[in-house]
This record gives sequence, C-alpha cells and structure tokens, in this order.
Amino acid sequence: MPKIKLPVKSPHIDMTPMVDLFSLLLTFFMLTSSFRPQEAAIIDTPTSVSEKQSPDKNIMTLLVDKDGKVFFNIDNGKDSSTKFRADVLQEMGSKYNIKFNKTEIERFSKMSSFGMPIKLVKSWLNTRDSKKIEQYQVGMPMDSLDNQLLYWIYCSRKINPNFEVAIKADATTDYAKVKKVMDYLQDNKVNKFNLVTNLQKEEAKPSDIK
Repeated sequence: MPKIKLPVKSPHIDMTPMVDLFSLLLTFFMLTSSFRPQEAAIIDTPTSVSEKQSPDKNIMTLLVDKDGKVFFNIDNGKDSSTKFRADVLQEMGSKYNIKFNKTEIERFSKMSSFGMPIKLVKSWLNTRDSKKIEQYQVGMPMDSLDNQLLYWIYCSRKINPNFEVAIKADATTDYAKVKKVMDYLQDNKVNKFNLVTNLQKEEAKPSDIK
C-alpha cells in the first residue's frame, strides 16, 4: 500500500498586528516629543582632550559667537515642577519695570538661548516670523552703564543658586572677547565655570609639542 504524503505548507506570519503596533508607537512619539528650540547663534566649539561631560540640568550657558556677541540661556531645572526661566524673566521684568503676560512667560519658558536688550524681549516673544525673530538676536548688552548680562546672571543665581555656569565660545572667537565674559562672571562672584568643547577628542601629536 503506497504511503500517503501530506501536503507541505510553508509557515505564514501575519504582520498586520505588528504594523498596527508600529503605527501606534510612531503616533505616540510624534505627539509626545518636543523639539529642542534652535540656538540664537551657531557656535563651532573647539576640540579638547577633556572627556568630562557637562550636566544637562541646572546649567547656565553663555554663548559667544565668532563676532564676540554674547547670548544667554538657562534651563527649567530637573523636573516639570520647576520653572526657573519663567521666574527669572519676571525678576528681570520687575527690575526694568516691564510687565510680561502669562502667554509671554509661558513662551519664554520653552525657548532656548537669546541675546538682546530687555526692552526688546516682549516684541521678540510676540513675533511669529522666523526672520524677524533672528533680527532681534543682536547680542546681550554689556556696556558699563547698563550691563544687562550681569543682571541676567544675578537674577538667575538668585532664583536658583545651584546653576552651574558654562561658556560656549566659537573656535574662531577672539580670546579677549571670551576673557571679557569671564571677567563679568568673576565680577558677579562666579569663579567656577566650564568651557564647552565638542565631543571629538583631539589627541596632542609630538609635532605639536615645542
């Protein structure tokens, strides 16, 4: 009697549930993710042999572009319950007699670095045109009569004494410009700060040693 051969079936995996799961995850991340605001200036930081990483919270950053213009930035703290940026803006508003409304304060708390006279901040916050927003970024006033950079530093440390200070300067910036920012920090009794470099480690070569 001949042996009966059963038909061989190739395995089949239904991918429909996986596609549905992928679509749900993609939608979730699109709705919950927040994009990092663009910095006020493009800074090409120098290389360094240091491997120490700067903290990602409770940090005050002073950006110095290639032209020597200075921009200022602070974060909101370790969790959603702290709103340091909003508190600092209101403190500066009180000093310069400028009243910021709830919408302006909320928008400021979500933005990144900036550099402009305090009198232009309201117009900057209420501008939706990206080109006009860039035009406001003229650098932080640092003249002897009205050194607003010092006031931003002072108010920030008053709101959050735990702020660590970092200087992020362009690789082509004149050192005298960076030294001037360091002097301003020391005038405000900030004697400990970090210099931000890029993540690419550059080893010293024997030919570079003289």
